[in-house]
Amino acid sequence: MKEIMSGNEAVARGAYEAGLAFASAYPGTPSTEILETLGTRYKDDLYSEWAPNEKVAMEAAIGASVAGVRSFAAMKHVGLNVAADPLFTFAYTGVTGGMVFVSADDPGMHSSQNEQDNRNYAKAARVLMLNPSDSQEAKEFTKLGYELSERFNTPVMLHMTTRVCHSKGLVELGERVEKPIVPYEKNIKKFVATPANAKVMRVQLEDRLAAMEEYACTTPINQPEYNGTKIGVVTSGISYQYAREVFGEEASYLKLGMTFPMPRNLLKEFASKVEKVYVVEEMDPYIEESLKMLGIDCIGKDIIPRYGELNTDIVRTAVTGEKKEVLTSDVKAVMRPPVLCAGCPHRGFFYTLSKKKGVMITGDIGCYTLGSAAPLNALDTTFCMGGSVSTGHGASVALRNAGSDLKVVSVIGDSTFFHSGITSLIDAVYNKGSNTTVILDNRITGMTGHQENPGTGYTLMGQETTEVDIPALCKAIGMKEENIYIVNPNHMKEVRKALDEAIAKDEATVIITKWPCALKRFSKEDKERFDLTPKKCVVDPEKCVMCKACVKTGCPAINGTGDHVVIDAASCTGCTVCQQVCPAGAIEEVAK
Repeated sequence: MKEIMSGNEAVARGAYEAGLAFASAYPGTPSTEILETLGTRYKDDLYSEWAPNEKVAMEAAIGASVAGVRSFAAMKHVGLNVAADPLFTFAYTGVTGGMVFVSADDPGMHSSQNEQDNRNYAKAARVLMLNPSDSQEAKEFTKLGYELSERFNTPVMLHMTTRVCHSKGLVELGERVEKPIVPYEKNIKKFVATPANAKVMRVQLEDRLAAMEEYACTTPINQPEYNGTKIGVVTSGISYQYAREVFGEEASYLKLGMTFPMPRNLLKEFASKVEKVYVVEEMDPYIEESLKMLGIDCIGKDIIPRYGELNTDIVRTAVTGEKKEVLTSDVKAVMRPPVLCAGCPHRGFFYTLSKKKGVMITGDIGCYTLGSAAPLNALDTTFCMGGSVSTGHGASVALRNAGSDLKVVSVIGDSTFFHSGITSLIDAVYNKGSNTTVILDNRITGMTGHQENPGTGYTLMGQETTEVDIPALCKAIGMKEENIYIVNPNHMKEVRKALDEAIAKDEATVIITKWPCALKRFSKEDKERFDLTPKKCVVDPEKCVMCKACVKTGCPAINGTGDHVVIDAASCTGCTVCQQVCPAGAIEEVAK
């Protein structure tokens, strides 16, 4: 039986067929759909969860492995930065039940704040790495990963990229094979990584690496395809697809499905049988450097770009100098920049904040990062998840000690606060900071497609659970009760008053905005706590003076190009932000 699957769905299928028992992840594009698939399609056969962050997900999967079952963790490339700490030590201790984790890179930064090649992590952490090039391989390599994990006593990294994660292809389905739990045995020397034990593990790790490299030289997923002796192409992952389209049957290929440990003897053997060697790979010269360290002359990053996502045209132009002829048109493309949705509960807050003078605004990773875009321009920095609060704390202390009057407001979402903002807020409170932290609680993980989080009251598998009380949590870490403000972000006077009071204080303060995401499927708790009656705003053309104050809120439902402003009834949710900023009283809220 075959089914069309994305690479992410295929990974989930492979883990299911391999007898997976435990899976954990924090949502992050392009890896999100793996856990969503495991937690819905296969929830009757295995356990899946959303973790607060990637480090927790990795540690939970490690714990399940040590307990004796096959486990799994998934994350985008920057998520592995968060999870690296436990991974590097887990490579020393090894596994009990097989453990596979996905690192999904994002060449071209389609939805990420940076571009990094996480193949380097496998080398640095010394863990076996597999590199699928399509959906079928994504499934098969996941299953193989569990076999190799247990065979070589190592966690296995499944290195994916956006194109493999999201492209779809035919996948041949297999049956699930149940794996009984390995009876637990206390083993301090294996799993307690004190220096005395770790020194022994370090030597054992080198022995495992040698055995893994020997396997890499003989495994079918690293076998060469010989078509001639003139040109040889060494490639891996999605880059293999591009190389095949460019070189065709004129070249021989060494397609590497396992790239750490690197099969050095196989590289030397392949290179000895061809006259010229090309290396086609995205981002870093990872494979190329291995060839050059072996003294093999090759053509790689001197013609192939070191950054951005590759495609067939880029590779063809790099290799042949030919540019594909394209059709031209007099019609200009219309680009719609990313924007906060109509009815987004963050809009009223950001519009109000944008009017504040003498304020530095430190931002975070989430859909609210769009508050930095015109016309709001209400963020000054964005670095990483959870970084807004600690960045703001450092800035506020530096400014205060320098005698500056500049105040700092730190903006973070609810899911991101649970991810890594809590410890940052502890830092601000403990060290007597003075930044105002705004937690934008829209009751869902919005940016990656509405995944549950510790503040929604539901798990990945749809079970009702404890809902974290953010105000109580803030009090528990030492925030004074009078310094905690809870506001409706759609009520701009309420937001303005809270900002004025919080910013004026020379100590750490918190504002929590509470309103569900406009696109969310509302839970029964949402319906009980908020007035979500369908509404819309309409413009009275007789009163509209075309001042375009409403347009400056950045709402995509508002059109200010005609004789008077028009609000799209289908998009409008009746948040009334436009009504509150209209000086002519030309906007009215009505039932939808």
